Amino acid sequence: MSTHHALSLPPLDVLVQGSGPALLLAHGAGGGIQGNFGLVLDDLARDHTLVGPHYPGAGGSPVATEPLDLDDLADQLVAAALAAGQESFAVLGESLGSAVAVRVAARHPERVRALVLTAGFPVADPVLALAVRLVASLADAGRWDDVARLACLSCMSPAYLAAIAPDELDAAVAGTLAGFPPGLLDHFDLVSRVDVRADLGGISAPTLVMAPTGDRLVLPESSHHLAAGIPGAQLIELPGAAHVLNEADRATWLGHVRAFLAALPAERV
Repeated sequence: MSTHHALSLPPLDVLVQGSGPALLLAHGAGGGIQGNFGLVLDDLARDHTLVGPHYPGAGGSPVATEPLDLDDLADQLVAAALAAGQESFAVLGESLGSAVAVRVAARHPERVRALVLTAGFPVADPVLALAVRLVASLADAGRWDDVARLACLSCMSPAYLAAIAPDELDAAVAGTLAGFPPGLLDHFDLVSRVDVRADLGGISAPTLVMAPTGDRLVLPESSHHLAAGIPGAQLIELPGAAHVLNEADRATWLGHVRAFLAALPAERV
């Protein structure tokens, strides 16, 4: 079944790189294309056309003037792909981007060849919901350095934090703070309202769900819920991996994703 929604070119900052079958990238809250996918962009671009829109308030995209809407955001990403000359694509979603990817597939099934959902959630689980409230309250109090500390605590692996020197941790917090996009609070507000549970059973695209088992921001069980809800979805765990994948875990992720993409038919029918 196909659905058709009117699409207009959005004022989003979009990375376009490479050639070959298209991959539409959906980044996470408070992140961006480089932040989420930077370790694998050059590799994937060797044989794929990457289309990486930045959400409002990330990258060079203007800050939203009203609360973000999941349907609108999904349509904006599709419009960005069409503007880049890509009529169909696989969607790679990370964290919040997984919910965006699911909504893209629900609203535009005729365009979506496959989904890869990493550290995702159909609705905010209790840990994520608490983190969203903490981010909002700390930001409201002007304690952005503590927001950065919470981000490091939530997104880095326990093994990494156990081995890091105090000055290196301070530098990591400072770097995290400096990297916050202007739209961070808008993104996390959307996280608090996302609910794609009703979409899952209707997803027809081949789907790979990647669950970092060491994730302390989004419970690994949330990835399990995504996989259980999408017909035929494949679930792969990344043992000990944190919410933000380090170089080694991202390399493992890349191997699984490449194998999944290589097995797709040339065209969906």
